[in-house]
This record gives sequence, structure tokens and C-alpha cells, in this order.
Amino acid sequence: MEAIKQMVRIPKNHEIKIKVPRNVPPNEVAEVIVIVRKRTDNFKQKINELKESKRDTSFKEDLRAVSEDLEIIDF
Repeated sequence: MEAIKQMVRIPKNHEIKIKVPRNVPPNEVAEVIVIVRKRTDNFKQKINELKESKRDTSFKEDLRAVSEDLEIIDF
């Protein structure tokens, strides 16, 4: 099994074209799943989500890991 990820914006006609790499043989069966991200347009809601991130342990671990990686790099 191979996963191919493509990010697209939904057009007004709500039709999406999928480009499949040439190394995938013709007549191969493919499963297509559409995942729509929740879009936050409200500024206050965005700020509240940012405030919540300080309680997210995996977010803090990721931030710590990136910080440690940057300490190693010689600027």
C-alpha cells in the first residue's frame, strides 16, 4: 500500500481532480478519502485555540524538540 497526499482548495464547482503518479499501473484499485479541515475565520476563536495549545502536551513536546534541534545548529 502506498499513500499519496495532495492538498487542494475546494473550487466553487466542488469538483477535485486527482493526479496519480505515473508509477501506479493502470487499472490499479485506489481508495480516495476526502478530509476537510475545519477552517477558523473568527479571530477570537483563533486566539482561544492558541491559548489552549499551552495545555497540549504533545504540542509542548514538539516545541521542545524543535528548540533542541535549533540549539545544535550553528547560526
